Amino acid sequence: MKIAVIGFGKMGSWLAKSLAVENEVAVYDIDSTKTSNAGNLNVLSEPAEIEAFGPEMLINAVNLQNVISVFESAAKYLASGCIISDVASIKGNLPQYYKKSGFRFASVHPMFGPTFAKMDSLKDENAIIISESDKTAVAFFRAFFGQYGLNISECSFDEHDKLMAYSLTLPFTSSIVFAACLNRKTVPGTTFARHYGIARGLLSEDDFLLAEVLFNQYSLAQIEKINSRLELLKHIIKARDYEEAQKFFAKLRENLV
Repeated sequence: MKIAVIGFGKMGSWLAKSLAVENEVAVYDIDSTKTSNAGNLNVLSEPAEIEAFGPEMLINAVNLQNVISVFESAAKYLASGCIISDVASIKGNLPQYYKKSGFRFASVHPMFGPTFAKMDSLKDENAIIISESDKTAVAFFRAFFGQYGLNISECSFDEHDKLMAYSLTLPFTSSIVFAACLNRKTVPGTTFARHYGIARGLLSEDDFLLAEVLFNQYSLAQIEKINSRLELLKHIIKARDYEEAQKFFAKLRENLV
């Protein structure tokens, strides 16, 4: 298959190089320095060159802020039969865009962010395929993700963003609160250092990505849940109630099983 990948950041470059093993791949990034390490991939110097390449699938791997605008800019260079695809971590308004675009589409979410995942060993990581996607494209991505031993799930757009409120908002918020309370004068222990590394990695991500994860319409419910658990913990601490503390810790351990 001829595949064009727009966006040659961490995820876009991994996708392009991995797909190129069995497909003809062309890449474009507005920052040409990023594609300087594209190896033997076809590098496009401007979006208009997409038309001459003639992709059967276009994968949009730009930052979340620009996904829809890039689709709109690229659409005029695509044949009507081209499948358009995103890898966005929050789907937001994408369902509405796809509905009016006139193109077949595939919406996926590789849940192994390059910041923390071992990209050369992805066995047992997860990937989500949106169930409303074109069935041919679903089969393509199932085969592609499957060769890496990924756990593949299908869900609707709405179900995906509800899941991300739990899967992303919960750990993001925990790390953000940790970073907000840092005191650089402290002497960290092992547990502190591990949390510090996670928080640094998270905050190396694009600001718009972090904001969009938190602005997910389902995020507030998760944050309210965090607040309620913290209020319970505050109550236990103020009362110095060892019996309630034991019950609280037991529930935490049960959650982790």
